[in-house]
Amino acid sequence: MGMLLEVRGLRTHFFTGAGVIRAVDDVSYDVGVGETVALVGESGCGKTVSALSIMRLIAAPAGRIVGGEILFKGQDLLALEEEGIRRIRGREIAMVFQEPMTSLNPVLSIGRQLTEPLEIHLGLPPAEALARATELLALVGIPDPARRLDQYPHQFSGGMRQRIMIAMALSCNPSLILADEPTTALDVTIQAQILELMKDLSRRLRVAMLIITHNLGVVARYADRVNVMYAGKIIERGTAGEIYATPRHPYTLGLLRSVPRLDEPRKSKLSPIDGQPPDLVRLPPGCAFAPRCRYAVPRCAEEVPPLRPVSHGHESACWVAEDVGSEVRV
Repeated sequence: MGMLLEVRGLRTHFFTGAGVIRAVDDVSYDVGVGETVALVGESGCGKTVSALSIMRLIAAPAGRIVGGEILFKGQDLLALEEEGIRRIRGREIAMVFQEPMTSLNPVLSIGRQLTEPLEIHLGLPPAEALARATELLALVGIPDPARRLDQYPHQFSGGMRQRIMIAMALSCNPSLILADEPTTALDVTIQAQILELMKDLSRRLRVAMLIITHNLGVVARYADRVNVMYAGKIIERGTAGEIYATPRHPYTLGLLRSVPRLDEPRKSKLSPIDGQPPDLVRLPPGCAFAPRCRYAVPRCAEEVPPLRPVSHGHESACWVAEDVGSEVRV
């Protein structure tokens, strides 16, 4: 399987009055052709900033990509002029944003929002763009699509709006979709429908996906490979099966232990991760997770652990990775 996207040593910082926020700090990962890869972590760990960096949508002047490479089909996106990235953004790489109500334009009809990228990127005449927009709404399961093209975002439910966002992402036949928390604002049954739809479309159309989420249930069912982020860094990566069966970082283990399980007694308590995420302006000198970690040894407070192999295709940034994971029962 060839690599479609290769992120190498990406660093995205925000320069504020309080100091420099290292939102993404030397992050590397890749996505293969037709593959689904997950980026997992709690709020504020840098997941969304990583995806926005790929799209070159970091808000200047405070936000800046200060280092690294983003190779898409072998081309460094960071080296492109603005006109060059515009041709790729929406055409080759599409994004499904976290909250569809704030991503869709409330004063434009759904039909206009779907036909605009078709006319700009694919050069379709208005009649063909309208026919394609109707096909896209039908593809994502919206009934009576021809009639609904004339409606506005507020006339759709949350789940329907998210389907429209997926239709917009698919409109120009992209090679890669970045899905940023695509089910956050939806109830559980609608979440399942949206995720099944995305996975089905990914398989049928051979579209690669980078799913950004904090939901480990999503990861278990839909991702081929997983990257776990904490404090702006990748701290563990491997296949979904490896991460669930044998986690090798205390943070990953903590995430797994905080998820309800159907095979546990009804009165069993969840085990939350103690403490608070670190201040990205004032990170500790060693491992950022050390103050919250019950496995920490003196070395953890002094040296930042590098990502290193713990088994075939499985890496962990932990000095005591070999001691972690035996408590998880699969």
